[in-house]
Amino acid sequence: MKKFISTIKNIWKIKELRERILFTLAILAVYRLGTFILLPGVNREVLEAVTSSSAPTDILSMINAFAGGAFNRAAFFALGIMPYITASIIVQLLGFAVPYFQKLQQKEGESGRKKLNQITRLLTLAITLVQGGAYLSWIKSQGAIDPNIPESIFWISNVIILSSGTIFAMWLGERITDRGIGNGISLLIMIGIIATLPQAFVFELTSQMSGGGLLFFVIEIAALFAITMVCVLIVQGIRRIPIQFAKRMVGRSSNIPVQGARDYIPLKVAAAGVMPIIFAQALMFLPSTISQYVLGQTNSNEGILAQLTDISSLPYNLVYFILVVVFTYVYTALLVNPKQYAEYLKRQNAFIPGIKPGRPTQDFIDAVTTRVTLPGSVFLGIIAILPAVVQLFGVNQLFAYFFGGTSLLIIVGVVLDTLQQIESYLLMRKYDGLVKSGKIKGRSSSMQTIGSDL
Repeated sequence: MKKFISTIKNIWKIKELRERILFTLAILAVYRLGTFILLPGVNREVLEAVTSSSAPTDILSMINAFAGGAFNRAAFFALGIMPYITASIIVQLLGFAVPYFQKLQQKEGESGRKKLNQITRLLTLAITLVQGGAYLSWIKSQGAIDPNIPESIFWISNVIILSSGTIFAMWLGERITDRGIGNGISLLIMIGIIATLPQAFVFELTSQMSGGGLLFFVIEIAALFAITMVCVLIVQGIRRIPIQFAKRMVGRSSNIPVQGARDYIPLKVAAAGVMPIIFAQALMFLPSTISQYVLGQTNSNEGILAQLTDISSLPYNLVYFILVVVFTYVYTALLVNPKQYAEYLKRQNAFIPGIKPGRPTQDFIDAVTTRVTLPGSVFLGIIAILPAVVQLFGVNQLFAYFFGGTSLLIIVGVVLDTLQQIESYLLMRKYDGLVKSGKIKGRSSSMQTIGSDL
């Protein structure tokens, strides 16, 4: 405890770090305030009645979770930062398939990154305009528009407001990255996710207390802690492939051999991060969308389609698990390019001990990546279905949301990145870090690129 208090004091002593933390907290407060400002022309009472009675199992509930509840409240930040995340994912996927984007990512350097950022911003605006119109259509379908306001004024003004809200949220995230403690976009998403945690915690505690299940609540908290620790271990886990640089000659006659330096290639166990769960979750929303809007079976309880719309059913979770495993392999194959590793080692006059340069090195890295991805994919699949599993033991759905899925992975990843930023400031000022031995490793130290956005 004394060590922790001493570390907090050291953090506060560093003026630059103190100012960055206070600036970050101020920006996050502004963002949270925007999630409570109601759009003009929306009937709050009608919208609250609709959202409170709807089932939290569709894509709208996921958007609401990432927006910190602003989606169901029809607030200024109703769309949150998700259009920017969508645009970032699209641009990154284009980098794997389109030569122009590949050139910008790999060969243009800083100028290429600036062009990609500009393209991402423009794409964000386009996505926001489309999603803003769809969101207003959803509000209209729920009968939550004030009849005293002309519909044309309602649509034009609110599309502009929603677009401005997303752009402003993106700007806030960039300000945190530049003048705060970094990872601005990630922090905005995390603060939206954990905004519902106090409410879920209190509701679960009161429900268990009223039912005489205080011991079960303690077991829940212990299980949540254990799951979080395992998640940290897997997210941090890497497989080190040792590499060695060729011997060099030193001395006047250049005939004294010196052993080359040793290093390693870090292959993460969960290199794909949270992306496989997001892709799989998007596909799992298709059956409910087909059932609701195509077949009109909103309350059907029969057939395989109904089973695939029930997040607690065995077919749903089995298909969900398989999709996560498959997408983990696919996304890892996109992120990790063994051919590039082999070419880089060849250019640097380095090699993997016992492996010939060239194609054998490429095949070896590919084989190791495939083996390492197996436990990572299984872990992501288990994390994805954990919320449904814990509900079977009596945990309410709102609290079960934090036992796995995208929420847990994002929270763990962002917290690790933030702690790494703080620790770097402490070590630069010759203070002790946040841990007694070693150092905290964030996602930025891995091959994962999209993780910095999520």
